[in-house]
Amino acid sequence: MEQELKIFSGTANRPLADQIAAYLDIALGDVEVSQFEDGETFVKFNENVRGVDVFIIQPTDSPASNMLELLLMLDAAKRASAKRVTAVIPYFGYARQDRKDQPRVSIAAKLVANLITTAGADRVLTMDLHASQIQGFFDIPMDHLFAAPVIKQYFESLKVEDAVVVPPDLGGTKMARSLAAKLDLTLALIDKRRTGPDRSEALNVIGDVEGRQVFIVDDLISTAGTVCEAARVLKESGAGRIYMAATHAVFSGNALERLNEAPFEEVGITNTIQIARRPPFRKIRILSVAELLGEAILRIHRSESVSILFE
Repeated sequence: MEQELKIFSGTANRPLADQIAAYLDIALGDVEVSQFEDGETFVKFNENVRGVDVFIIQPTDSPASNMLELLLMLDAAKRASAKRVTAVIPYFGYARQDRKDQPRVSIAAKLVANLITTAGADRVLTMDLHASQIQGFFDIPMDHLFAAPVIKQYFESLKVEDAVVVPPDLGGTKMARSLAAKLDLTLALIDKRRTGPDRSEALNVIGDVEGRQVFIVDDLISTAGTVCEAARVLKESGAGRIYMAATHAVFSGNALERLNEAPFEEVGITNTIQIARRPPFRKIRILSVAELLGEAILRIHRSESVSILFE
């Protein structure tokens, strides 16, 4: 008899969980997430999960209570005798702290990986890690999806001719090169140096962008300083219309104001982080990764290959 599949959602991104449930044609499981008056989080599964293949959908963006909520749900499911518990983390927070690059700092990504494993996760499913080596921080199976198919479809829908793909910095070259190959487009680069935390200065463009349309692609937008500086330098180098696409809409500080003022025609962003609670942005288009995550959940449940989703 096939093991029963149930999916549950925390409060961080219920709309995405609803879309995933709709794709799988099942109802979201009944779980209670509430707070005591002092802010302490309380989690309770209101239905039986004994012997069930449980998937818990919860990105770990700000506030930090989202992370705690995920840990408590994992713990509750494991203590309720779930057969297997998979943490579905569309956006993996703390991924930018993946190494000890200065004295006396925490490797937060490793700590978070340990917490998720200790809380009871048997498997992790995530998307577009800021640092791919974080996969090695887990001692349990981990499936690392890429939003590239969704972003590729978005760029194709724009029907733009004579375009070039550009990463906002050299760190995003691998992602941009892969997308450029899928779109059969050329690649240009931006030489950039970082002047401080969350601050950078673009220097010059490597490649031909004059008179051409530009697709900027990145894994996340935080303060938007890097991508806006990139757009400015590209315009100064003679680029035509500039479009941007990224997986994770972190949008910290005055990122939205920067994006509105930057020379972007449109910014495509996936719904790994709940966008509805963010301030409106006149240039934004939401791209859904629900089908991609839903298909991955189904394949994991059936013990089928997930690697086909990378193609």
